[in-house]
Order: sequence, then C-alpha cells, then structure tokens
Amino acid sequence: MDPWLIWLVVAAVLAVAEIVTLTAALGMLSVSALVTAGSAAVGLPLPFQFLVFALVATGTVVFVRPIALRHVLRPQVQRFGIDALVGRPAYVLSEVTGRGGRVRIDGEEWTARAYDETLVIPPGKTVDVMEISGATALVYPRD
Repeated sequence: MDPWLIWLVVAAVLAVAEIVTLTAALGMLSVSALVTAGSAAVGLPLPFQFLVFALVATGTVVFVRPIALRHVLRPQVQRFGIDALVGRPAYVLSEVTGRGGRVRIDGEEWTARAYDETLVIPPGKTVDVMEISGATALVYPRD
C-alpha cells in the first residue's frame, strides 16, 4: 500500500475520532495527516513525512487549537426565549401580589407574581421582569 494512502486512512480515522470526541486536537492531527499524505504523494521519503506530520501537528495544536476553542467557548451574545424577557418592562393588567396576577410583556399576556411577596402592585403600573419561573413572570415595580 502506498504511504500517501496510509496517511489518508490515518487522517480519516482521526477525523471520525474528532467527530465522536469533539476535542479539537484530533481534528488538528487529522489535518496534519492530510498534509502529510500530500507530501507523501509528491515522493517525500518516509523520515521526512514523519517530520512534516510532527511540524504540522505541533503548529496546529499550539497555534490553531486555542483560537478554535476560543471561538467555540465564546459566551452567548444574544439571549433567546424566556431569558430574553428578563429585564424587560411589563404592564400590569390585573393586580399582582405574591400569589398571582397578570402582566403584558411585549404584547403577550403572562401570569405574574410579585418578586417581593409582600408587595401589591395595582393595575396600570409598569414593572420590570426580574425572573421567569415556568410560565410565570416574577416582577418588581419601577417606582
């Protein structure tokens, strides 16, 4: 079997292992094996093929992997779903107490409870959504 074909098989195995483990390191080694397969295809002797593999693997793991991980582990910029409602203003439709009430958040009607259970918030007031618990907004008056 030709050396370039062996390197291609190694690259494929490493790529599959990367898909299973999601470590980013095996993907870099797969790329290194692919580059080495190219160098083997042009006729580079076996010791130089190992040198190419070692250099490319070291370069990708040391320089490219940290950049890739930084992009993967970047905190979420935009909030979605109920997380996006926290901090939004709401309009009280019916009296909100520690036991219940109704508010309108962005045009949708929600059940609500006062964030501070001792508060009674009359209809018509503007409140801030402090938290979402299930399908209930926990609100606090702006005043």
